[in-house]
Amino acid sequence: MDSLQEYDLSTCSLFDGMTNDELDEFVDKSVCEIWHIDKGERVVRQNDLIRYLILLVDGLVRTEMITKEGNVLEIEFLEPIRPLAPAFIFAANCRFPVDVIAMQPSVFYLIEKNVWLAEMMKNERLLTNFLRFNSNMTVFLSNKVQMMSIKSLKGKLSLYILENTTPQQPSFVMKRTQTQLAEYFGVQRPSLARTIGEMIEEGLITLQKKTLTVIDRKNLEASI
Repeated sequence: MDSLQEYDLSTCSLFDGMTNDELDEFVDKSVCEIWHIDKGERVVRQNDLIRYLILLVDGLVRTEMITKEGNVLEIEFLEPIRPLAPAFIFAANCRFPVDVIAMQPSVFYLIEKNVWLAEMMKNERLLTNFLRFNSNMTVFLSNKVQMMSIKSLKGKLSLYILENTTPQQPSFVMKRTQTQLAEYFGVQRPSLARTIGEMIEEGLITLQKKTLTVIDRKNLEASI
């Protein structure tokens, strides 16, 4: 195995409350393999068997799902430090629900499933963090289902914008390109561009380069 480079695992909520010494010890005895994945390469494919807990420790990846109709549905972008599909690791049918694609050169730590389970059995804090992380992922997926149930693209886009802003922080920087955002919503890019243009004309939002600002939050909420 390659020599372990130090990454700050404390930035991942899986390891909340653990000291640097505890994290160093955990990495030294638990990480069995390191993957270096080039930009554009697939890390795992949808329906691959989950053999490890895989931690993204450097880089950027996107997850996407191929629907029965053959369409690409983008799920989310992941930044370090994040595990891949942790809620599925101990499922009866433990397979990856999505494709994972490196958007930058990326590095992953691999931990065998039985080792991860043994560590949680020994460390109540690690177990609690794991359960909380998966519960939060359930909330995220529930919101995703809610978005997909909205029929109009304007409604979906309004929900997305509201989830990324607050009345106190009405602006956010869009990490996705319009093509990627169109894939996220499962629509064609021209349809997305047209809807964004209409929302700007209606005075709901402004868009300066990649910074989107909410102007009329009340009417955005009414669009959902």
